[in-house]
Amino acid sequence: MRNLGDIAILMRDAMKEQKVTQQDLRERAGIARRTLTGVLSGEADYKVTTLMAVLDRLGYEMVIVPKAAARAVPTQWEPTEPVVKTKVQIAIEKLNQLSPEK
Repeated sequence: MRNLGDIAILMRDAMKEQKVTQQDLRERAGIARRTLTGVLSGEADYKVTTLMAVLDRLGYEMVIVPKAAARAVPTQWEPTEPVVKTKVQIAIEKLNQLSPEK
């Protein structure tokens, strides 16, 4: 993650996945409504302790690593091709093989 926007996206996605409302998260993290709104906007600057509290309540932990080590870890934001084909992909490939080429 390179900026506050990336962190905000991670937190919003985690909230959706876990079905956590802003009110629930705010109460569990012990922060004000305005503070959480700023954190989730990705635009407001906030204290590290606030970030740590919100991440903790979402089941994440902040870890600081050297840049060289961070480059070696793939980010979840970069799309990758699936290793295993889905049934739909296999069916489409079979149909394409049966269809006359144009």
